[in-house]
Amino acid sequence: MSHIEGDLRAPAGARYAIVASRWNPKITDTLVAGARKAFADHGVADDAVDVIRVPGAWEIPVACARLAASGNYTALLGLGCVVRGDTRHYEQVADGCSDALMRVALDSGVPVANGVLAVEDYADAEKRAGGSHGNKGEEAALVAIEMSNLLDKIG
Repeated sequence: MSHIEGDLRAPAGARYAIVASRWNPKITDTLVAGARKAFADHGVADDAVDVIRVPGAWEIPVACARLAASGNYTALLGLGCVVRGDTRHYEQVADGCSDALMRVALDSGVPVANGVLAVEDYADAEKRAGGSHGNKGEEAALVAIEMSNLLDKIG
């Protein structure tokens, strides 16, 4: 019986795109920096990673869909931060973004790592953007590398 899993070595010629929201810039800039560091730490050249900025989390999936359709990227990352407020808008944006990112991945076959934080308050976001819970941008980059490696192995 075979056992196949990805590792943290990017396939030769792999290109990645980070699609990041400009909303909550202190958080999202930290997520992007964490992702870029993770790519660099795992041998991915800086010029093999493109960063695309969109207004907010709601816009991340459509940019990812266009990038996936281009055929130029091995994997994508969606990075953003949605903080709960007093209305249902939080649930609509967070759930809609997450569902759409999964749809992009399934429809295109290009892995899309979801690093869009959906948090109760700003302090929760800070914990996940370089604080006590690590950097979710870094974690999303590691997922992208591992999934691109795995898909390269299984054809």
